[in-house]
Amino acid sequence: MIDHVGAGYPGLLALPRPVLSLLLCCPAGAGGAKEVPGAALGPDAGRRRRVLFGLAPCIGYAAGGFCGLEGVHILNGRIGRAAGVAGLMLLAVSCSQGGGGSAHHGGAASSPASPGQSASPAAASTPSVPAGTAKLDADPLPGMPPILNPLNIYAADRPGNFTLAAKAARPLVYVPDTLSNDVYLIDPRTDKVISRFPVGLVPQHVVPAYDGSVLWVTNDKGNSLTPIDPKDGRPGKPVPVRDPYNMYFTPNGKYAIVVAEELGRLDFRNPHTMALQHSLRVPMCPGVDHADFSANGRYMLASCEFAYMSGSGHGRMIMVDLVSAKVVATVTLPVNSSPQDVKLSPDGTTFYVADMHAGGVWLLDAASLRVVGFIKTGAGAHGLYASRDATDLYVSDRDAGAISVVSFATHAVVATWHIPGGGSPDMGNVSADGTTLWLSGRYDNVAYAFNTTTGQVTKIPVGLGPHGLCVWPQPGRYSLGHTGIMR
Repeated sequence: MIDHVGAGYPGLLALPRPVLSLLLCCPAGAGGAKEVPGAALGPDAGRRRRVLFGLAPCIGYAAGGFCGLEGVHILNGRIGRAAGVAGLMLLAVSCSQGGGGSAHHGGAASSPASPGQSASPAAASTPSVPAGTAKLDADPLPGMPPILNPLNIYAADRPGNFTLAAKAARPLVYVPDTLSNDVYLIDPRTDKVISRFPVGLVPQHVVPAYDGSVLWVTNDKGNSLTPIDPKDGRPGKPVPVRDPYNMYFTPNGKYAIVVAEELGRLDFRNPHTMALQHSLRVPMCPGVDHADFSANGRYMLASCEFAYMSGSGHGRMIMVDLVSAKVVATVTLPVNSSPQDVKLSPDGTTFYVADMHAGGVWLLDAASLRVVGFIKTGAGAHGLYASRDATDLYVSDRDAGAISVVSFATHAVVATWHIPGGGSPDMGNVSADGTTLWLSGRYDNVAYAFNTTTGQVTKIPVGLGPHGLCVWPQPGRYSLGHTGIMR
């Protein structure tokens, strides 16, 4: 997927994305496929890539866009002759595969004809996983707060259950803009932008710290984290951190885990100073970007967005043991799968994995990591958010311009909220009282506020590249990061 278009080209945004990718030649700081390997080429990178072999990967992406293939992983830096040839080949191959994105999906990933029905899952190749991974009382992560309700890991996230830090926070919606390199502040009481401030290059997400005392802006290409004081919404001095695409916190608060997607690493850092403690390389997980944690807190399940582009073409997930800080299992998803956000079911038994190419959500048994089902939602399934009462899962179907509401109990789609005129709902969170689902409009220059009772949506104009929106404060005892995963 193209996450953002290079700054300085706002007049081109009305063009179809495949055409746009050709014109801009996927410039660094403008291609959401986190360009690997090589350093960012700078804001005028597109102007310097006019030779055929430099243009070829972008041609390949354009083909993917026309044929329905999203998530093309564009190479940056040492493009070379081989990358150019590969890009040209992709032009033909992506169409011959029938694409894999918005309108329909190809490969071995089977899906039902109608939304909400579970498909027969393809077999998943999985190494043995430690017994009891998903059991709530099995070998919990040392130092993790005890589980309050064995049937609901989100029991602490009820309305009004704020920590002292959350109580002191000013209620705001934070919208990072990957094009203007700003963060927009929305007053949720008026649905109006009240301020904005500059941060580092390509801010992807606004991430609440484990204790909620600070919000961190992950400046992906700026190699820094900008702290925000949630009491007044003001930014502080940036902290140097390499390649912070996303960030999570271990359930015991011992580490911040910086998802260094371009570098292919999970960096375990001091959660306060962000000093590097340990770096886990994950070459088997290209495009590592989103994750969630097992109920006992010992394991982190992370998605590998671009794994389908290598080897057998299968999608992939990895399981990381947080005590040893090692990858202990790999999950193989069907061909052409592009896993995105991950969410654990309230009872801790099932991981839900959004798949942009399959247009739905895979169900993984949390103990065995076997694929046990699939729920068809809509094209470009991307973000996953539990309702405030933990009965439903909100799925942002980005390419369909809609939200699918999935029942945790029945695995059925119980409602679909379409955005009038279309849209691109992406990342965000539920309001503290549960009445509103806030999401960024990735390609539509807006933030969305969905009424969770009626599905009616309000659009709030923001910048040209909104992404990992954060609603703060949130109820709950501690934050696991991303845009506010609370437990």
